[in-house]
Amino acid sequence: MQDWVFQLVEGGGYAGVLFLMFLETMFPPIPSEVIMPIAGIVAASGALSLSGVIVAGTLGAMLGNTLWYLLALWIGIDRFQPLIERHGRWLTIDWPDVERAQAAFGRYGGLIVFFGRMIPSIRSVISIPAGLLRMRLPGFLIWSTIGTSIWSSGLAIAGWALGTHVDRIEEVIGPVSTAVVVAVVGLYIWRQITWSRRRSREGR
Repeated sequence: MQDWVFQLVEGGGYAGVLFLMFLETMFPPIPSEVIMPIAGIVAASGALSLSGVIVAGTLGAMLGNTLWYLLALWIGIDRFQPLIERHGRWLTIDWPDVERAQAAFGRYGGLIVFFGRMIPSIRSVISIPAGLLRMRLPGFLIWSTIGTSIWSSGLAIAGWALGTHVDRIEEVIGPVSTAVVVAVVGLYIWRQITWSRRRSREGR
């Protein structure tokens, strides 16, 4: 994959970086942890500017982020209410949970999206709950752009500084991504185990 990304960045320039980051947002298996460091390496060679690849990467990611948000906003969480009420246990969520999440996004949505944009595995999907729970578009765009630009800048600068040793970045970020996935799975299992006890306590 790295060779293909190198070719597209070198051949397509800023448009190539934008396109790749758009794809990364829409199809997470194409990782930004590869795209932006490689863009930073190309910038270090003088073919592109570091600031240019950061702007292009941020813009490409934000195009995908906004599309996911608008799609989720159009669908709306209310369409899922029958599914949640019927299969809440396996989803580990019930409608009061949804209402609490809506309140959280209404009050802290900016911070949730901002930090979510900088957490591997979470950053690609945070647009969906933001849209479903009807976070306001201006706040979504502002905080998403800030978080995405920090993430893109960090990866591009790391690639620019490390040169061809891009594998070192993956050595750090890879375990973090794995830890996030393990934590999400562990939380799901815990909620399954405690579901009946929690529902009984809330029903009192």
